[in-house]
Amino acid sequence: MNGKTIFITGASAGFGAASARLFAGRGDRLVLTARRVEPLLALQKEFPDNAVHILPLDVREPEAVRRGVETLPVDFRDIDVLVNNAGLALGLEPAQDARLEDWEAMVDTNIKGVMYCTRFILPGMVARNSGHIVNISSTAGAWPYPGGNVYGGTKAFVTQFSRNLRCDLLGTRVRVTCIQPGMAETEFSTVRFKGDEEKAAQVYAGTEPLTAEDIAETIAWVVDRPGHVNVNTLELMSIDQAWGPFAINRS
Repeated sequence: MNGKTIFITGASAGFGAASARLFAGRGDRLVLTARRVEPLLALQKEFPDNAVHILPLDVREPEAVRRGVETLPVDFRDIDVLVNNAGLALGLEPAQDARLEDWEAMVDTNIKGVMYCTRFILPGMVARNSGHIVNISSTAGAWPYPGGNVYGGTKAFVTQFSRNLRCDLLGTRVRVTCIQPGMAETEFSTVRFKGDEEKAAQVYAGTEPLTAEDIAETIAWVVDRPGHVNVNTLELMSIDQAWGPFAINRS
């Protein structure tokens, strides 16, 4: 992987930031994108000797994504790995009580953001007959839970979109992987509960959840498989979680 160019969305925190640190530590070139610029600049300073390009980007805006990809510096234009990581959950209310603006934000980020980044980066991969798209879905895309309504629906889209991409790319050397993490302790629940740290902490209380580093290592592992090997879908959970909203061990 050394010397490859990795494009990571949502790189300001969580899975994205952990992935950036892992790949930077291996000497890869990085394109780090997020709406929040300050965390990206802080990441860049952690690796002063690495080639790290910071791209302030809102993946919900197709023209912004197009311009960002088309105007990358020459050394960063041939993207080898796209990590479609940007995503969020908002609210946990039942559908009849949910805020429509929360639903729209999840659809715009989790679905449209993945679509836009894929559409503007994939043609270059196909032209070079080389590349790997890693989409971050969720166990929520396969297994329902109360209040998961639109969030689960958006992640189901990511999973099915990944499968269909594989079909479209059959005959090329471009790979597609969908990673479906279960309960992982990052900013995820803090964002979901609009900054309520106490409520977010209750999600993980008494458990040993997955970490951002666990997911970053999983991303690196699938990318590192031999070129003829495509990991289609990979689901992983903490040992303290099984399927279903109440299948959590709290000790």
